[in-house]
Amino acid sequence: MSKKLNSLEELAKIDFEKLAPEPTPRPDSEPESQSQELEAHFSNKGRAGKTVTLIKGFEGSNEDFKALAKKLKQSIGVGGSIKDREIIIQGNFREQLIRVLSNMGHKVKRIGG
Repeated sequence: MSKKLNSLEELAKIDFEKLAPEPTPRPDSEPESQSQELEAHFSNKGRAGKTVTLIKGFEGSNEDFKALAKKLKQSIGVGGSIKDREIIIQGNFREQLIRVLSNMGHKVKRIGG
């Protein structure tokens, strides 16, 4: 039993802050996109009745497009994908996505129902 106690005491004496590597500064990963006119669509066709929200009309590099899709998915907390230069968000989150995109400086049209 004394070995376990000694090892715990030795463990308590270790200064863990000195063991951690220095944090490296992260570059701003915000996509360098200007204000764009995007479209927010609602669809369930061809998806076995599952509802999705489509964001169309983004013009820019693939990295910016992927970063925008990731930011949208994280802000709503749902899954999604990218296909044919469209961002597909699972579920009907059109109003929330319009709000997020507007806060980012984009102009968003609500298309359909």
